[in-house]
Amino acid sequence: MQENPSLPQTSVEIPLGQSVITLGAGCFWCTEAVFQRLEGVEKVTSGYAGGFVENPSYKAVCTGTTGHAEVVQVFFQPEKIKLEEILKVFWATHDPTTLNRQGADVGPQYRSSIFFHRAEQGEIAQRLKDEMNNQQVFNKPIVTEITPFSNFYPAESMHHNYYNENGFQPYCQFVIKPKVDKLEKYFSDLLQK
Repeated sequence: MQENPSLPQTSVEIPLGQSVITLGAGCFWCTEAVFQRLEGVEKVTSGYAGGFVENPSYKAVCTGTTGHAEVVQVFFQPEKIKLEEILKVFWATHDPTTLNRQGADVGPQYRSSIFFHRAEQGEIAQRLKDEMNNQQVFNKPIVTEITPFSNFYPAESMHHNYYNENGFQPYCQFVIKPKVDKLEKYFSDLLQK
């Protein structure tokens, strides 16, 4: 599990007492809305990761040619929420069995992906993925890509806090709200008080 030297490298400043994991689960508006509601999550930032173009725009990433995935960086306090819990929410709130697709969103930018920041995170993610595949939790095998973190570029400001500020829009009501509802139904013990 080594870095890919051919990809641009960026660093992440992690506040004392926190950890970070970078997750791709389709549209980052959906993923951000889910993780913002978890107890112990301090910050969720939408952006682009894993590509070979530096400082990509949303428009460029949407072409599917930059190598990036739409992701969120989840900063969390491990003493309040374990990485295993974050990953269980991650896998439960999107379809990790479809390659380069989430619902109507199609392209490599929508791939199910985990970019781990420490080798231990990658090992935990791989173990959980293997366990779920062995237990046939889903009807098809999980295809989530688990790779070392190389780069992250924050999305344009209009993409941040999207659901919280635009929840009335049809996309939010028909695509994001069901994911938030599922989170509230099955993971109520992990929600912010």
